[in-house]
Amino acid sequence: MGRRNFLVEGVSCAGKSSVCKELQRRGYQAINGDTDLAYQGNPETGEPTPGRTHEHHIWRVEAVEALAADREKAVTFFCGGSRNFSKFIHLFDGVFVLDIDENTLVRRLGERPNDEFGAKPAERELVIRLHRTEDIPSGVLIDATQPLDGVVDQILRLAAAQDS
Repeated sequence: MGRRNFLVEGVSCAGKSSVCKELQRRGYQAINGDTDLAYQGNPETGEPTPGRTHEHHIWRVEAVEALAADREKAVTFFCGGSRNFSKFIHLFDGVFVLDIDENTLVRRLGERPNDEFGAKPAERELVIRLHRTEDIPSGVLIDATQPLDGVVDQILRLAAAQDS
């Protein structure tokens, strides 16, 4: 949806959904990939899989391609995590990786509502393990322990700098 497209990535609880909402509030085109593009599927083939596992949380590649090809908006931010990012990473002009330390992660997990991923003890353990080991795309690290306004301001400054 943008002449320039950016991916906002990071581990669970890094703030991807919050960044997406704030970008939308400020009038930017921002897509929450975890809710608008995601499904359970094989990361290599894209074939749907039963159940719900982190390893099979992938995005619809055709949908990402179509949104990235639409040049109506000046910039579009795709926010969220996907285990098949290697299938569409080439479509982005830049990647911002929200970075948090483990103490912040544990605190944020403790604040999650019971119906959100990471609220249950087994999910918390998985998220903490993934924080140490998860394969996420390379990109510009953004200190996501700072207030949300600062995180979004930094992303917007860096995205604008790529125009120059």
